[in-house]
Amino acid sequence: MKHFVVIGAGQAGATLVARLRTEGFDGKITLIGAENVHPYQRPPLSKAYMLGEMELSRLLLRAPEWYAENNIDLMLDTRVVAIDPTAKTITLQGDSELSYDELAICTGSHPRTLPAAIGGDLDRVYTVRDLKDADTMAPEFTQGRKLLVVGGGYIGLEAAAVAAKKGCDVTLVEMAPRILQRVACAETSDYFRELHAAHGVKIIEGVGLTRLTGTDAVTGAVLTDGTELDVDFVIVGVGISPASVLADAAGLTCSNGIDTDVYGQTSAPHIWAAGDCANLTFKGERIRIESVGNAIDQADVVARNMLGKGVSYAPKPWFWSDQYDVKLQIAGLNIGYDAVHVKRYSDDPLSRVHWYFKGDELIAVDAMNAARDYMVGKRLIEAGKSPAPADLTDEATDLKALLR
Repeated sequence: MKHFVVIGAGQAGATLVARLRTEGFDGKITLIGAENVHPYQRPPLSKAYMLGEMELSRLLLRAPEWYAENNIDLMLDTRVVAIDPTAKTITLQGDSELSYDELAICTGSHPRTLPAAIGGDLDRVYTVRDLKDADTMAPEFTQGRKLLVVGGGYIGLEAAAVAAKKGCDVTLVEMAPRILQRVACAETSDYFRELHAAHGVKIIEGVGLTRLTGTDAVTGAVLTDGTELDVDFVIVGVGISPASVLADAAGLTCSNGIDTDVYGQTSAPHIWAAGDCANLTFKGERIRIESVGNAIDQADVVARNMLGKGVSYAPKPWFWSDQYDVKLQIAGLNIGYDAVHVKRYSDDPLSRVHWYFKGDELIAVDAMNAARDYMVGKRLIEAGKSPAPADLTDEATDLKALLR
């Protein structure tokens, strides 16, 4: 009987084992997770779960009994310490070994942390990546507590929004000239800066963190412009790094993640990768796509290719963020954009759409409280259609007509 092993019990790993079964694979499947909890959704951790609006049971991707019912050996609280591609074995913590016929690496990513030299090891300094992180920091979110958020990406902004709604006094610092600089246009940065200011969040841009202060737990911060802040707790949102140490140590080709081909196969036979840890090719460039959508879609393709289906993976990137009463929905990747065309809705100042163009090609869209524009934009991008910007920004345009 063939044995397929999946390392990583996040969105990609859980999707992959489910697809193997629906595709008719009747061999042995082992899914290995480092956390002591059944596979769950991560995005709500910095949104609804942190706000107390979502219970743990709703976070779970599948009911716990589903794994046994589908004959999947789910090994929780288990760490893989080595992969031997030649022997086709993995070594678990404690030195026990498992052999495999096909192996999928779905280890995801790790949050970047602050160096200990500047206070990153102090108590009450948090990152938001897993359930333990969210549960540990939950008691901090009380009226009047002073929060410093380091990093103005989506995770940092979402955490700031939760804290502000909980009544915390929130300051966010971003070393770059503007928030969201790496991932969004200036117009989107402006939108969210104004949104947070309206909810009392103080955003400081173009200023970094010199150090955190305190003896055991953080009590303050010194910024690069000399500003000193009193701080009760800190949330660090300065990006993530692919969890590719295992693959790298096993001799697999890695470059900002585990290099995969169009089928999701790594440089080693019988080893595959999917999700945040995988580096793939998109429009001729090697990138990692850090999103739930990519984790699901790529894992789905990899599962079929582990069964010999030979299916190419063509990413269709989409993302979202919830902040206050605004839902941001993003389709496409804005890499190389040279123009942004803005659509405003006269009856709702919070509804806004930013259309990204590269030359005459529509490549991405940021839709704030504009679900219809997002859905049409996503379909246009996937179909390779690029309407005139004037049509996309006109409230009177029949959006569905643009798809014909």
